[in-house]
Formats: sequence, C-alpha cells, structure tokens
Amino acid sequence: MKVWIDIVNTPHVRFFNGIIKKLKADGHEVLITARDYSNIHDLLDIFGLKYTSIGNHGVTLEEKLLSSTERAYELSKFISKQDIDVAITKHSIELPRVAFGLGIPNIFILDNEHAVAANKLTLPLTNKLIIPEIFDVWNTIKFGMNPNNIVRYNGTCEVTHLEDFKYNENILEDLGIKLTKEHVILMRPEPSLASYLDTDCTKSVLTPIINELKDIADILVIPRFKAQSDIFKNIPNVQVIKTPVDTFSLMKRVDLVIGAGGTMNREAALLGTPVISCYPGKQLSVDTYYIEKGLMKRSTDLNEIITLSKKLLENKHVDRHIETDNLIELIVNEIYKTYSENKNN
Repeated sequence: MKVWIDIVNTPHVRFFNGIIKKLKADGHEVLITARDYSNIHDLLDIFGLKYTSIGNHGVTLEEKLLSSTERAYELSKFISKQDIDVAITKHSIELPRVAFGLGIPNIFILDNEHAVAANKLTLPLTNKLIIPEIFDVWNTIKFGMNPNNIVRYNGTCEVTHLEDFKYNENILEDLGIKLTKEHVILMRPEPSLASYLDTDCTKSVLTPIINELKDIADILVIPRFKAQSDIFKNIPNVQVIKTPVDTFSLMKRVDLVIGAGGTMNREAALLGTPVISCYPGKQLSVDTYYIEKGLMKRSTDLNEIITLSKKLLENKHVDRHIETDNLIELIVNEIYKTYSENKNN
C-alpha cells in the first residue's frame, strides 16, 4: 500500500511521526508532501522524514487563496503520477480537493470546529473524518460531512505527540538560558496568520501579561514567525527562543505555560505542567477536554490571568494521568479499513 500524507503546519510533523513509523514498520510506502511554512521543513529533517516541498502560505486573504490554488494545482500534477492508495492529512485544504479529483480515498483529521472556511472547503470532499469524542458532531455535519463516515476517539491529537519523548532536564542549560528569577514561565503567542483568527500579526495579547509578570519570573517566548518575535525583543527578563527546539522538555522544565494558541497548551497539560490558555478566539472543544479534567485554566481577562499565574507559580506540580485511546493505532487501522473498502468497491 502507498499512503500519501500532506503536512501543512508544524505540530503535524509530531502528530504524524508515530503513524508514519507504524505504517513503514508494517511494510507500506509513505509519501510525504509539505508546504514551506514556519519550521515544518526543519522538523521533518530533525525527525529524518523524507518529503517533497510543494507550495507555501499566504498572509492576506488574497494571498491565501492564490497560494492554496497554486498548491492544489502543483499537488495535482505531482500526485497524479504516484499511484496512491489512501491519502490522509490534518487540516490541509488541498489534500481532500486533490484526492477527490483523482479518485483517491482520503481521511481527514479535524480538531478545530471554528475553522469554518477550511471546514467548508474540505469536509464535503472527505471520505472519512476522525474527530475527538468531545466534538459536537453537528459542527461537521452542517458543513457536508456524512455522519456515517465519522470516527470518534477519547482524547485529542496531542496524545500522539509524546510518542518516544525523552525529557532533557538540562534543556535550559543546553540552550544557554540564564535565569535571574525564582520562577520560569513559557509563553506562546496566538496564531495570528491563521484564517480562523482575525488578529493583527504585529501585536500580541501576551504583551500586557508579560508586562505584569516580568518582574516576578523569567519569561521565555516561542514565536511563530519572525515578525512576531520582534514584538518581544528588548523586553527585560524576556528571552525569545529560536526554533526548532525541544519544546516538550522546555514545557516540562518551566513552572507555568501561558499560551494564546492551542497545541502547546494541550501538550503542556499532557506533560503535567500548569497551563493558562488566553487564546483570543472562541474556546475549542479540545481545550474544554483539558479544562474539564482540571489540567488547564482559561481566561482572557488580564487581572484574572495575573492572579491565576501567581497562584499556580506558588503551587507544587501535581501529575495527573488521563486515560485516552491509542490514537496512532486507531488512525492506522482506519487507513487499512479505508484501503480495504476501496479495493472491495
């Protein structure tokens, strides 16, 4: 069997790594395409995954439309020559369109019900959809997804990210980070280039939070792109971390994570580090999963965030293990089922 995986965002490299290893161990061929965006290529190189780079990512709506259209065209030319059996992706706009056009059965992984534009473009063309149990299924059906082709699981996509993780307790020393305060806080800005979030990429909701906390803790910031890193440079007690980096060891090493995004917040929750989400968009159901289990706090109110931060910094970490489905095994089995169903038809 030959499986096509399209990777369009940095966290998706970790997400698919275990799946790719499992497929290859079972004797199958995996073809990876990836767009040139953020640190996708760097991470693929670090994980030793061979890939073909196709397309990029726009900033304005016009640029996004043109980039996606051009990328679909280039992918169509490339994939049409590859004899693919099954295609799978997480949030790629182009893969379902290309796979549908070429008659390739495709599987779509979804964890953002508020990415309305993307869901409208992809779900009607998706053969099989994999979503967390906490998702309201209506948020997929209303965009054209066949409810009979939905697979649900207990947990979130991030449970696959910790596969083979080994904690480096000397991560700060290895990065040459010198601490001056008793506590360390790791922060992640909002995904301001994403189509589902209407924000100014030259500003961040983290700035006022940093101003209130920089005198009581060393603050590490992992920006998403260069313009975002410029927002935080030259602020006392704030160090901007260059990527790619061992973010898991960083998250486990610090005393608190404050994130205006999603993935790193959920990863930190799984690692047992106290987390405050200040994501400026509508609350995602996958965040609700961790909030309800007491592994994440959420607020967009500055005073409440500061109060929560000071309280969490003084509390000792309490590790809480949560039972989730084996998502790697579930997804690989769905790939096999999809392949068999297509052959039988």
